[in-house]
Amino acid sequence: MGLSAWKQYRSSRWALRVNPSSGNLHPTEAYLIRDGRVFHYAPLEHALEERAVLRQEAWAAFARSSPGFLVGLTSIHWREAWKYGERAFRYCQHDAGHAIAALRFAAALLGWRLALLPHWSDDGIATVFGVDRAADFAGAEPEEPECVAAVTPDALQPWLDADPASLAGSARAAEWKGQANALSAARVEWPIIDQVAAVTRRVRVAGASASAESAPRSIPAKASPAGLAPRSDNPDDVRARDIILQRRSAVAFDARSSLPRRTFMSMLARTAGGAVPPWDAIDWRPHVHLLIFVHRVEGLTPGVYAYLRDAAVLPEWRTAMRPEFLWERMNDSNDPNDSNDSNDSNDPNDSNDSNDSNDSNDSNGLYLLLPFDVKWVANRVSCDQDIAADGFFSLGMIARLESSLRERGEWFYRRLFWETGMLGQVLYLEAEAAGARATGIGCFYDDPVREAAGLKGAEWQSLYHFSMGVPVDDDRLTTEPGYEWEKT
Repeated sequence: MGLSAWKQYRSSRWALRVNPSSGNLHPTEAYLIRDGRVFHYAPLEHALEERAVLRQEAWAAFARSSPGFLVGLTSIHWREAWKYGERAFRYCQHDAGHAIAALRFAAALLGWRLALLPHWSDDGIATVFGVDRAADFAGAEPEEPECVAAVTPDALQPWLDADPASLAGSARAAEWKGQANALSAARVEWPIIDQVAAVTRRVRVAGASASAESAPRSIPAKASPAGLAPRSDNPDDVRARDIILQRRSAVAFDARSSLPRRTFMSMLARTAGGAVPPWDAIDWRPHVHLLIFVHRVEGLTPGVYAYLRDAAVLPEWRTAMRPEFLWERMNDSNDPNDSNDSNDSNDPNDSNDSNDSNDSNDSNGLYLLLPFDVKWVANRVSCDQDIAADGFFSLGMIARLESSLRERGEWFYRRLFWETGMLGQVLYLEAEAAGARATGIGCFYDDPVREAAGLKGAEWQSLYHFSMGVPVDDDRLTTEPGYEWEKT
């Protein structure tokens, strides 16, 4: 959640962060509780500000000697609303998803686990982290509770089962320190944001310690996630850290470079979900699938593709979408790049790693729907932004909306956006690792996206767009590390 760099142009200087944000506005605040001490994270100083100390017996009753700590995320809607108006709510949810994935990757590099605690109410999160204290926010913009996660080197289940009631009771009685900073002297009210926030808050089901809606967790108690060892023991993690810190949002692409098909397939495979970071941080199966506008991927015909992160959705999507779509399955065995593994390549994107687990010849979830030059379509549906047409590909993240909310509750609306933000974070890092760059696109025309796919009704909705390519950098900007100690 910290700073990754400082940029400067003439007299203007601004910070970038590890976790991306719409417009670099960063509405997401982070909190931590360790051994009963409640902290707010201050990214500028990279420091923890102590807000309160909970009773030790309350923490002991909750943690039950399990090593680890809690991380809480909140959103300040005004940080986005001053610029984007009512779209601010969705942007805050995208950013929460980016932050969840960023935290999960950070924990994985240390060999630790991180998972959201699904049965806390939003009111409970607000109480335990002190963001419901009106006096502490007098004159300042309110913070909306989003989620709480446990971070531990051991088994997650004790944290998932723990009842937060003891923490909430102690928080109400605690002595709190600190006053929230006001961001603006004046504000414009957007009532629709407050309305949507109110109806999508999570209300805990009394006595719930498990949920039929949850995907089964299959994380070994002592295994290191995704095979990652602590950074000091694994040289590969040093490069992972570099990739994480160098992540940027592209502002323009060169409109001519291409991406090897093998790299593209590997990227998609890492979005698929499962019991690997960051997907093991959430307890629901994939609800978001990808409608991809392929422009320049070697070995793939330009056109519209679908990538299904859950194979079970195939019959439903085929029925719901345009009848003229081909639904031609793309197999890795058709990859012309795979036949040249023994040849040297000057392409930094093409890693000839014969041990890559994503180079299987098994079929995957990618389907060609329409072979056609769709650059103009990608541009049009993404608010006429050239960045959607000038890269290797752009995509829309299509979420199952109507039945999800009906079956689970309105609170799941936020989780759908978190899932898209997590997808975005994976794609951001995949782009950097491939020597390219990516950018999230929050402005798009919802109805034309669904019309292009032939989707009708409210079941499937486009929640986030994304694009990737070779960036056109502005050489007038200077870059410095996020913190002084990074310079050495």
